[in-house]
Amino acid sequence: MTDYSKLLNAEQCEAATAGDGPLLVLAAAGTGKTRTLVYRVSYLVEQGVVPDSLLLLTFTNRAAREMLERAKEVAGEAVGNLWSGTFHHICNRFLRRFGDRLGYPNDFTILDRDDSRSLIDQCIKDAVLNKKEFPKRDVVGSLISSAANRACDIEDVLESVMEELKVDPLEIVKVANLYAERKLAMGAMDFDDLLVNGLRLITEHAAIREFYQNKFRHVLVDEYQDTNLLQAKMVDTLAGLHKNVMAVGDDFQCIYSWRGADFRNIMEFPKRWEGCRIVKLEQNYRSVPEVLDVANACIKGNPEQFQKTLRPFRKPRSKPRVFFVRDGDEQAMAVMGLVRRYQEDGYKLSDMAVLYRAHFHSIELQMMLGRARLPYVITSGVGVFEQAHVKDVVAFLRVCESRSDRMAFGRLLGMLGGVGEKTVESLWVKLDGQFDVRDAEQRARLMAALKPAARGQWQEIDRLFEEYHRENLAENGGEAVQRFCDVFFHTYLARAYENGDKREEDIRELALQIGKSEGGVPGFLQEVALLTNVDHEYEQMSREHADMLHLSTVHQAKGLEWPVVFVIWASEGMFPSSRSIGESENDAEERRLFYVAVTRAKDELVLCAPEMRRTRDGGVFFCKPSRFIKELPRGLTRENFGFRNF
Repeated sequence: MTDYSKLLNAEQCEAATAGDGPLLVLAAAGTGKTRTLVYRVSYLVEQGVVPDSLLLLTFTNRAAREMLERAKEVAGEAVGNLWSGTFHHICNRFLRRFGDRLGYPNDFTILDRDDSRSLIDQCIKDAVLNKKEFPKRDVVGSLISSAANRACDIEDVLESVMEELKVDPLEIVKVANLYAERKLAMGAMDFDDLLVNGLRLITEHAAIREFYQNKFRHVLVDEYQDTNLLQAKMVDTLAGLHKNVMAVGDDFQCIYSWRGADFRNIMEFPKRWEGCRIVKLEQNYRSVPEVLDVANACIKGNPEQFQKTLRPFRKPRSKPRVFFVRDGDEQAMAVMGLVRRYQEDGYKLSDMAVLYRAHFHSIELQMMLGRARLPYVITSGVGVFEQAHVKDVVAFLRVCESRSDRMAFGRLLGMLGGVGEKTVESLWVKLDGQFDVRDAEQRARLMAALKPAARGQWQEIDRLFEEYHRENLAENGGEAVQRFCDVFFHTYLARAYENGDKREEDIRELALQIGKSEGGVPGFLQEVALLTNVDHEYEQMSREHADMLHLSTVHQAKGLEWPVVFVIWASEGMFPSSRSIGESENDAEERRLFYVAVTRAKDELVLCAPEMRRTRDGGVFFCKPSRFIKELPRGLTRENFGFRNF
């Protein structure tokens, strides 16, 4: 028999070799939860548990593959028979055997994202009278998905968005119902249906529920803090007979409430499972003690959590730095200057990451990195000027400046309801292959050629063209962008894109950056063209695994680590987000998000807190340092006021 005490630390060993019954493993950041899960599987197999009776649930296929491969290395090939995979993968296996009980063929089709979008599009065409004013398919799909993952009716989801969408909610409900009917008629399920219908199978059909409850003697769940209501209910149901459930997670890292994760699942686990044993993993192998001191201090301020204190395994190094800088420009200069210094110390660019609360926080830095030709890769894979909603606004500016820009003309007109590529081409021909917004006669010709529904939307944009040149807004591009948002793009964003409010933050930041470009709007557009080409170069470099600085939101960085981590815009209203300030539940999640950011750092941590933000009219408003910095006990960090004097 294996002596696990020689392979694991005391906490890990206690979790891996626990007896039967419910077990909650609170695995703090960097404490070896994957190792613990792998050895738990090995231990159970050694105890005579048949691998086929083990169920290991994860959130990514990559995590499932990694754990299975490591379990094979430890316990041998027989472990390969255990059931492992994402919740959706396991539900698919259930449904392939019993889908006919829900009215689906067992060889049902799984709709990919494009299939789903096309079907929703067809449902909109068939069910909606005023299609031109109706939200686009991606918005409708997002609402349907949100309802599915929150285990609620779509009407409940609509309550929070109807003011922005400005459409009859009954029409959206009609489309959602038609979409569900057609999927069933086609014998098809989308990604969310796998989870919804998998749970239906084991809750509505007693024989199937008992079959799987008998089959799975042990249920193990990774990243339990990220479960939604459906997933938590599935775990509770499958483990309901033998009651051998091991939930591994960290309440400190519950940061996905916006996509349905429910913090209560992990907090109430001991209440739902009588006799639950709790094991805390607190020995951290990732970060130096000084980083852990900051992490422990910042998370202490949260109520309602399982208290844990990260203990360092590594030797002391140096305290994290806090830079109180003047504004975003000085912050970007500080980041680039420190990156160069860390390179001189022997770190590669790929050893460093810049993390931020929201994507728009990085726009300023992306532009300065592009100008300096400092290569970077964005975790989301899309640079700011490659994002569709940013391209939309840039297209408006391009049309204002160039009479021969056919691509921008087509993109701008394509935002109008009922205007497709054929219509655009026809209009371009009628205009003799050019459109000069300074030419009132040509603008009138275009207005007359548009269909009535599109004409109503275009009138405000047409009026803005006139203002653009009359008021010389080329010298105040930020104002031009803001007016474009006010008269048209704000409403268009809500109807055309998921997360329209977050995308509008990107646009507001873009408006600020235009004012910093030399040469006004024309100069800005030239810079965009150059930076877009740089982005393509970086994309190629990324594919070739070149040495590049990482840029990422904190949400996308979860589960990753770097020797050097910068956290930018650690200022009130930015991190924490202005939306969360004043609401205790949201404030708690923001604090957890900051904790996740800090614990990504292995060796060096740099926090940047700008003191002011520019406004598009040239003014400023002052920012206080983030509460997460101000609450840190004195002596935990090295403080620097300004970078130029550093």
